[in-house]
Amino acid sequence: MIGKLCVAAVAGGLVAGLAACAGAPRAKRAVEATVFTAQQHSEHRGQDDLLTAGLGLDGLRAMAPPAFANPERPTAAELRRRAVWSNWRGIADLAPGGGYGELFGNLAAVPGREFGAYARVPGATQPHRVLLQLPDAFDAKKRCLVVAASSGSRGIYGAIAVAGAWGLPKGCAVAYTDKGAGTDYVDLGAGTGARADGTRGTLAEGGLAFAPEVPAGATGVAFKHAHSKDNPEADWGLHVKQAAEFALRALDDALPGEAPFTFANTRVIAVGISNGGGAVLRAAELEGAWLDAVVAGEPNVLVEGHGGRSLYDYTTEAALLMPCAQLHLQGLPQPPLTAQVAPLWAARCASLKTAGLVDGDDAAAQAKSAFERMRAGGWSEGAIRAGVLSTGFDLWRAVAATYASAYGRYGVGEHPCGFAFSAQNPDFTPRAATATEQAAWWSDASGIPPGAGVGLVDATLAPPDFTLAGLQCLRALSTGAGEDARRVQAGIAATRAAPPRAGLPVVVIHGADDGLVPMAFSSVPYVAAAKAAGRDVRFWQVANAQHFDGFLGLPDYAARYVPLLPYVYAALDRVTAHLDGDGALPADASIATTPRGAGQPLEARHLAIPAR
Repeated sequence: MIGKLCVAAVAGGLVAGLAACAGAPRAKRAVEATVFTAQQHSEHRGQDDLLTAGLGLDGLRAMAPPAFANPERPTAAELRRRAVWSNWRGIADLAPGGGYGELFGNLAAVPGREFGAYARVPGATQPHRVLLQLPDAFDAKKRCLVVAASSGSRGIYGAIAVAGAWGLPKGCAVAYTDKGAGTDYVDLGAGTGARADGTRGTLAEGGLAFAPEVPAGATGVAFKHAHSKDNPEADWGLHVKQAAEFALRALDDALPGEAPFTFANTRVIAVGISNGGGAVLRAAELEGAWLDAVVAGEPNVLVEGHGGRSLYDYTTEAALLMPCAQLHLQGLPQPPLTAQVAPLWAARCASLKTAGLVDGDDAAAQAKSAFERMRAGGWSEGAIRAGVLSTGFDLWRAVAATYASAYGRYGVGEHPCGFAFSAQNPDFTPRAATATEQAAWWSDASGIPPGAGVGLVDATLAPPDFTLAGLQCLRALSTGAGEDARRVQAGIAATRAAPPRAGLPVVVIHGADDGLVPMAFSSVPYVAAAKAAGRDVRFWQVANAQHFDGFLGLPDYAARYVPLLPYVYAALDRVTAHLDGDGALPADASIATTPRGAGQPLEARHLAIPAR
């Protein structure tokens, strides 16, 4: 680290170029190419803080979100606090007995400042959000910066439980990007969306985080991942790098006496999980020595060969086959309540038989056929079992509808399978969103409906298998040869990852029972391809871990599965020690964990984190 430090007393700003360190040659600043707009900053001390917005563990555990004084017009501070609450609960298991804050993780109050802005990658029509959290305890002589991308399609705080929880208590600055997705929902009928601070504004007044093209008479809801027409996943690596660039500029502005902060004198570690894990792996392939290490958990990443499959391919396959295939298995995780969903799944089996996709004369035989077809496609039994969550929540259909729109670069009203998004009546018909619903979208939404009062509108719903027609249309975009299929497939091809930069330490962690992003289609082929290219990538495969730590609050999931976050934090510790010259990178490991069982608290022996 000493070799990367060059501290000079140079006054700096977010926009101005900066002088190089005294006595050293002037370095080319990678940050100068990006223009950041809608810049803002805020202070978070006392009854507020960077990591938990003043809620602490008890407040984050509360079942009800922090209330708005005026539900129709919440303040920016209220929205931030609620977004922090929502994103913590969506990513981490904070339930008593789950180990968070005791066995692993840190929820101590971290006072400091935040700096936010919009950034835009070359050619994009819409910006992405970037944010820097700067703790008061930041040590400018050590210069530690953690950069992260939100998991899933979450908003700007969507990696706070991953990067913030590890970096902020250690005195590191933490930078985030929503990577071109996020919760800046637009109400098309009302013409309103989210401003930089999360409050509602109008498309007419400008300055919104997402301003889509709105056809005349359009109603419902648009959101950036589906409707930006940018295919943001193709640029995830650039989103991460721009977040790091913004962080350096913000550090210059916040600490002018210690400026300049550059990639040459600041340690930068990228970390993310799920889509965020895929984003930091895409960042790892970018040229230049701007990154010092990467830790990727359960990454959604696509490589050519080695068994790699695209998220869209296996999602649309699972959407069709998995409900039927899961009838073949006994002792599925609960919920869902098998007795209630079994009739719907049996109807899917019958539909698949009619379509010639499975064999068998009764539901049992058809379920076995669907299961065997998924296994032949590379799905493990553990992934099919854990995938019951995605089946029960109809997540496969929601993901497929959103990604089809993104990959094909379709705008509002252009979805090739006719899907749309709107507030809904109890019978699933569209309606106008209320002012209260609109006000909470930025803080409460996950970035992909259904959720936060917005649902998926499918005009093809019809009995007996209500969602079949829409799913068949979505699947055909992956396997077909029509114009729309070619358009979607081209978008998928643009997301393929390359090996990381030579010499860059990379650690990948994945749950062996991941039922949403199976490691057989993502991490395993990525690591194989990277090693074949001569790259130093280390791989931890964690037994009895699935995709969603946030669902381990469900008793049956807690009994069966271990959380993945402790392994991500441990990998970050090992990588940091290695960069400090204190030990080697983690060795490849298949980690034999022990489920804690019903009603038992999580203990270190259950996790079996490899010793240094």
